Amino acid sequence: MKIIAQSTLRHFWQQYPDAEQPLKAWYAETSKAKWQTPHDVKAKYKNASVLKNNRIVFNIKGNKYRLIVACHFSAQRLFVKFIGTHSEYDKINAETVELEM
Repeated sequence: MKIIAQSTLRHFWQQYPDAEQPLKAWYAETSKAKWQTPHDVKAKYKNASVLKNNRIVFNIKGNKYRLIVACHFSAQRLFVKFIGTHSEYDKINAETVELEM
């Protein structure tokens, strides 16, 4: 999968250094993946939540942080839509949130 907006992840771990290694590990694993369906994602990340609008929520660092991506399986692309703390995640709509630039 090609992950769009790696710079967003980098910016986040500069604010939250304890997220750096878990995000780098997620990025390394996910960039090698060739997911075709949500079931493929769940096979690798059992705690991931598959939502409407092709959104997937990943728990990062033992659920301390949440990462939302929009997944386009046919194009093999993931678009980062949100990365934040669990409390920040609780304040947004995971199915519609967009990155603020």
